[in-house]
Amino acid sequence: MGRRRAGLNFRRQRKKINLPLVREVLSWIVEIVVVIGLAYVLVSFFGIRTNVVGQAMEQTLENDDDILVNKFAYIISKPKQGDVIVFLPNGNKKSHYYVRRVVAVPGDTVQIKDGALYVNDELYKESTDVASMEDAGIASDAIKLEKDEYFVLGDNRNNSEDSRYANIGNVKRDYIIGKAWFRFSGFGSFGTIK
Repeated sequence: MGRRRAGLNFRRQRKKINLPLVREVLSWIVEIVVVIGLAYVLVSFFGIRTNVVGQAMEQTLENDDDILVNKFAYIISKPKQGDVIVFLPNGNKKSHYYVRRVVAVPGDTVQIKDGALYVNDELYKESTDVASMEDAGIASDAIKLEKDEYFVLGDNRNNSEDSRYANIGNVKRDYIIGKAWFRFSGFGSFGTIK
C-alpha cells in the first residue's frame, strides 16, 4: 500500500493556463491598439488642434481658446457664408493660423458702406451680434470675388485683421486649412463653433 508521505514535495506541478482569460486579454489589447491607431489617423489626416490668437473673434471665440479644425470638411464641400475657417494669410506657412468668419463666397460682390456689410448689394444678415465697422478698408469700394476667393471678417469687427486690409485681402481656397468646429478652454467651457 502506497501511503503518501507528509513533507516536502519536489515534483514539479504543471500550472494550467486559463485560455479563455488569455483570449479576453488579447482581445482587449488588440481593440486598444486599433482605437489608438484610428485616432492617430483621424487627427493626422483629417484634423488639427490650434489656438485662437487675439480678440478678432470675440464673443464667439476668446484669445487662447483651443480649437479643433476639420481639414476634411472642405475636401468634400466648399466653405459657405457663416463658416468659421482657419487659414494662412496669403499662404504664409511661417504665420500663425488665422480664424475668421466667411461672409462672402466666390462670385459675390462685397462692399462696406456706413459701417455695414453689403453682399451683392444687399445688407448682410449677421449670424452674431456685431458692431458697426469703423474702418471699411479696401472694401469701401465694391470688390468682386474670383472663383477661388473668400471674403472673411472677424466677429469683433473693430478689432480684427481680416479681408478689409491689403495684407490679408481675399482668402484663396488653397490657403484655407479647414473649418473650425469645436472649441475648448478651461473647465467646462467647450462646444461646437457656430
